[in-house]
Amino acid sequence: MNINIQTVHFDADQKLLSFVQKKLDKLETFHDKITKVEVYMKIENMAHVIKDKIVEIKIFIPKQECFVKATSKTFQTSFDKAFNAITNQLVKKKEKIAA
Repeated sequence: MNINIQTVHFDADQKLLSFVQKKLDKLETFHDKITKVEVYMKIENMAHVIKDKIVEIKIFIPKQECFVKATSKTFQTSFDKAFNAITNQLVKKKEKIAA
């Protein structure tokens, strides 16, 4: 599983990157055929006022992909929301394959 974490318009500290990496390592428990994971962390900037933190997760499975986007006041909360949504998608896709 190839993992790519990108931050847009800011530099993430090691604590945030470790948090994200630790969560992403659990993805294989939900689906065993994941080939690539892309995570984008962005700061929504409206007229020079920093507003919300956006996290986008895209997961590539052979012949399929999953995508979620979550917004919150902190990156950890945004990532947790996105992670929960993407794991639900993975479980549904795996169940569909098994059926």
